[in-house]
Amino acid sequence: MRTPYHWIAILIFTILTGCTGMPERVTPVENFQLNRYLGTWYEIARLDHRFERGLTQVSATYSLNDDGSVKVINKGFNHDDNEWKEAEGKAKFVNSPDIGHLKVSFFGPFYGSYVIFFLETDYSTALVSGYNTDYFWILSRHPQLDHRQIETYKAIARQAGFNTNKLIFPATSDLIANEQ
Repeated sequence: MRTPYHWIAILIFTILTGCTGMPERVTPVENFQLNRYLGTWYEIARLDHRFERGLTQVSATYSLNDDGSVKVINKGFNHDDNEWKEAEGKAKFVNSPDIGHLKVSFFGPFYGSYVIFFLETDYSTALVSGYNTDYFWILSRHPQLDHRQIETYKAIARQAGFNTNKLIFPATSDLIANEQ
């Protein structure tokens, strides 16, 4: 017979681990090399979500922590407040360090999926998913991509089940905004 404590334990376990899955049609990249992924990435496009709402000029910088986890610093400019916003988090591999599936936390023990499901061989552009198709990013080592590249990445994302019609382009230049 299950006690109320048993159900509470299951609920807590689900909350702490439930957001590290991935969408059905997303498969993390294999032969992933963390050292090549470290550094600064620029957000070219994203699906809207509350924790980045209103931010432009968004970047993410990844570096190694002493304990082997990944330090994550997300930064973006909030025009309404006329100031830079920054969040620091920590990421760990879900399974193996050669698989592009990490879990990231900005709030203590609560982790969410960070699934790299497409990565250019030169590590110049990455397509990243959260635990479901509501979370998607196009990241690049460069603050802008040309229209042709963006259309290619949108096609890959559509094939993986993301609604690319709802993408936001928090561009760091007018090039991308003018092509939409």
